[in-house]
Amino acid sequence: MHVLSAHAPRRLSDGWQCVSTPAGASATPASLDTLDTFTKWIDAPVPGTIASALRATGVDDEALARPFAHSDHWYRVKLSGDGKRRLRFNGLATIAEVWLDDRKLLESDSMFVVHDLDVDLNGEHTLYLCFRSIAPALASKRGRARWRPKLAQPATLRNVRTTLLGHMSGWCPAIQPAGPWRAIEIIGESRACIADVDLRTSVDGSDGVLDVTVRYFHAQEPTPVPIECGDARATMQWHDARTLKGRVRVPNVRLWYPHTHGEPSRYAVKLGDVELAEVGFRVIEIDRGADGQGFQLVVNGVPVFARGACWTSADIVALDAPREKLDHIFGLVRDAGLNIVRVSGITLYESDTFYELADKHGVLVWQDFAFANFDYPDNEAFRASVQREAEQFLSRTRRFASLAVLCGGSEVHQQAAMLGLPFDAYQQRLFTELLPNAIAAQRPDVTYVVNSPSAAPGDKESMPFGTRGGITHYYGVPAYQRSFDDVRRAQVRFASECLAFANVPDDAALRAIPNPRAHEPRWKTGVPRDPGSAWDFDDVREHYMQSLYRVDVPRLRYENPERYLELSRAVVADVIGAVFSEWRREGSSCAGGIVWNLLDVRPGAGWGVIDVLGAPKSALHGLARVLQPVQVLILDEGLDGLDVHLVNETAREIRARVELTCLREGAVKVAGGSRDVVLRPRSVQRVSSNALIGAFFDIAYAYRFGPRAHDATHVVLRDAHTNEVLSEAFHFPDPSIGERRDIGLSADIEKDDEGFHLVVETAQLARWVHVVDPNYFARTDWFHLAPGSTRRIPLVARHAHVSAAPEGEVSAVNAIRSATYRAT
Repeated sequence: MHVLSAHAPRRLSDGWQCVSTPAGASATPASLDTLDTFTKWIDAPVPGTIASALRATGVDDEALARPFAHSDHWYRVKLSGDGKRRLRFNGLATIAEVWLDDRKLLESDSMFVVHDLDVDLNGEHTLYLCFRSIAPALASKRGRARWRPKLAQPATLRNVRTTLLGHMSGWCPAIQPAGPWRAIEIIGESRACIADVDLRTSVDGSDGVLDVTVRYFHAQEPTPVPIECGDARATMQWHDARTLKGRVRVPNVRLWYPHTHGEPSRYAVKLGDVELAEVGFRVIEIDRGADGQGFQLVVNGVPVFARGACWTSADIVALDAPREKLDHIFGLVRDAGLNIVRVSGITLYESDTFYELADKHGVLVWQDFAFANFDYPDNEAFRASVQREAEQFLSRTRRFASLAVLCGGSEVHQQAAMLGLPFDAYQQRLFTELLPNAIAAQRPDVTYVVNSPSAAPGDKESMPFGTRGGITHYYGVPAYQRSFDDVRRAQVRFASECLAFANVPDDAALRAIPNPRAHEPRWKTGVPRDPGSAWDFDDVREHYMQSLYRVDVPRLRYENPERYLELSRAVVADVIGAVFSEWRREGSSCAGGIVWNLLDVRPGAGWGVIDVLGAPKSALHGLARVLQPVQVLILDEGLDGLDVHLVNETAREIRARVELTCLREGAVKVAGGSRDVVLRPRSVQRVSSNALIGAFFDIAYAYRFGPRAHDATHVVLRDAHTNEVLSEAFHFPDPSIGERRDIGLSADIEKDDEGFHLVVETAQLARWVHVVDPNYFARTDWFHLAPGSTRRIPLVARHAHVSAAPEGEVSAVNAIRSATYRAT
């Protein structure tokens, strides 16, 4: 809730202290006094965790990988006031007690449940929070599980409502969450304090309908109160002395779209002079195709190719990232052409700020409930806790237009099926009854998926991870090291996870690792692996380096480590671009792919396409190269040459010209052609290279009647009226880098009111151009540059306090000489 300060609850964020003790050392706050001789209270950020409190004292992140959840941790703060108040605890991780002075007011066993406590204050008080060890809960025997996954240990974590972050060896740092990870608020300090706001949006014909319920903590004078949504107005009605209800109809409403398909329009909502929030209006549907096996998101009647990445945490230590950091991340997501983020079941429910920013940037959210892999209990107490958790989350996020898919959890069906259980044996009422019923009651405007992955509804014969129907986690490329032909053969309908790599960050991020040489122990701590596997995701990346670039990877790694890192970054962008080009082509069965993962959670070559410092990696730039709303793509069809696919996801018709050029030795044109095209709104169309050239040319080097006549094919899509380049794509019949040469690369710095820009030029074709600057990263990076062309690139400061001017170099993987630059 974002109301004006006079009406909003006050956050209890200042003056907190915390202390850690052995499990069970203090039963009550009074007994803490006996421990003061050998314990020390430290200042504690709230919201936060015991780990974030230690980080604030100077403890580095690596030293925070401790089993915090197996000790006790006490928090305290002074509280003063007179009269009735409400204390709201938005998240306590995980087995928690709340004490006011010497009175215990609450016991909680879920980090995902919000608690409201009404109290009478009388002067000065001390509020205590105790976070107990989860060890007794893990030791308790509450039924026998039908399967025991390797993902998180111990297996009895299934009984405890806590995140799996910190409990997954090989996936993330072992920083176990303990503490008040969400805000603590005090309600009722002013007579006009609003306790709750409920905003529900719907679409009725061409109108938007907003239903509003506002609850005050204190009784109010029943005077008329106006409600506004944009320019539309109505009058709220008093339901009782504390509750207002009303409805606003917005005629000819501007609908909210993901940014790739339209404007994410929002309307400001005001209650009198109180700003409540901003809301969007949209309709979400699912198209399962003629055979009932597909899964395509349809927003406001427009089919959407959904592409994005899975969310972990923007702050693995505190679990609560500041707005500025989240806004920066969503900006990178939008710039890359991504339009969906999946919050996986291994993580947690994100903050209101997260969903607000998704609304603002036009990014859809696929939200798993916080369940993964386990066979969960089916007793009354567990069901009641989950019911409360689900209803609170759905109510809290009801106003957000970006929330598009709700999913029972991650890899529960897959885990059971891979361990040999039949379909009926791994069905759980939690996913088939409890969660869908809660959604039907609280958020009927959002679609529900039973699990990720899962077979299409009604299909009991296919594996839940099968690729030809339902929702899959596709790892044929790269994790299982299949050839690119597998991408088409798999006939993926929707991949809610895909394309996991150990993505190498840039040099600035690698400096966060002492002596970051590949394959050394410190390097390997940042490389993810699946529990129990004999390989990690470095091995996966190196497989494609060897098969595409035809290099001796082990020898390159120890003889020329800088070149190894450069090609490591390039190959990921190559593979990701090839897979998404296949999925976006005309005639593809695929309606979306969500990469694993968006963010790194520690320094190193993690799964994230954004590094731990917030800079995009080559993988994100590789995605940006093929995922724009107006896009040209190239597919190698062997003996049929190259197919050029022209994508227009916008609502407008585009008159354009498509130009194809085949190049030898990086600059010499040996074949080519062009034609005018009309790109219909919301369309994909195909043009063959044979039609563009008008004669036979072995453009894919499939016939091999003699030496290859060219090294690269360059396709440009231009606006027919302005000649502006709308998109471009490249194809290399031999993807290996080959011999490097002087390609005439140059770089200059320009500065204007928007900041620094880098101007890059090349005389010959430059492959995988990239910028190396210790204080800035390039907004556009890891791209190919055609001979004789220029690219003007904004530079982004790596952090807010950068005072140095840009100074670095521009390189290409096929160039023997870099171009240096320095701002004067």
